[in-house]
Amino acid sequence: MISKYFEVIMEQSGSWLDRIEENIIALILGIMTLLTFANVVARYVFNSNIFWALELTVFLFAWLVLLGASYAVKKTSHLGVDAIVNMLSTDKRRVLALVSALICILYALLLLKGSWDYWAPYANLPPTEGRWFPTGFVDNFRGRGWYETQDIPVPFFLRWLEDAFNQGAEYEKMPKVVPYLVMPLSMSLLLFRFIQAGIAIWKGKIDMMIVSHEAEDDVDKASKAMAASEVK
Repeated sequence: MISKYFEVIMEQSGSWLDRIEENIIALILGIMTLLTFANVVARYVFNSNIFWALELTVFLFAWLVLLGASYAVKKTSHLGVDAIVNMLSTDKRRVLALVSALICILYALLLLKGSWDYWAPYANLPPTEGRWFPTGFVDNFRGRGWYETQDIPVPFFLRWLEDAFNQGAEYEKMPKVVPYLVMPLSMSLLLFRFIQAGIAIWKGKIDMMIVSHEAEDDVDKASKAMAASEVK
């Protein structure tokens, strides 16, 4: 009963996370495109420059890559090698897939700890103790809430960050707590996606977390299509 309830929660949370991730990824792509286009026009038409555009584009690209990594796990879009796996029986393939899912979950936990420890001081929060897995939180740490990016200005709707992280002092540039938030956020999503994939493998819905042979199939189809067009 508890396991079924847990599965329902995972499926429901996964569905709305899908929509949120898709919208955020689409929004980031749109902003990057518009920002790059606007900067090109500013340079070559008006002989000017949006000086903070490059740094913002770099941070947006980092958000895109890290969020896309977790979303690709959900869509089984990560590339991999399945030469050995395809030689095994269905039961053995399932066992290997479960082992792979467990390794990926442990890997995501390590990444989550590291990303939290890196981001937390910028949010005036304590990093964790322990080299590999958290054993508690550091008592004495130096907050870095006053650290700022190099060029990105602070939009008016984020001025509340000054009271939250900078003791009310005004930020001249965007605080680093904002762009670096993607690190623990994306690693949390990655961990969630690996757990989802492990459950799907356990229930027999999928037999691996990667896609590899589909690329070869697409190349083969394209080759056949080109050969058919040449014959015509």
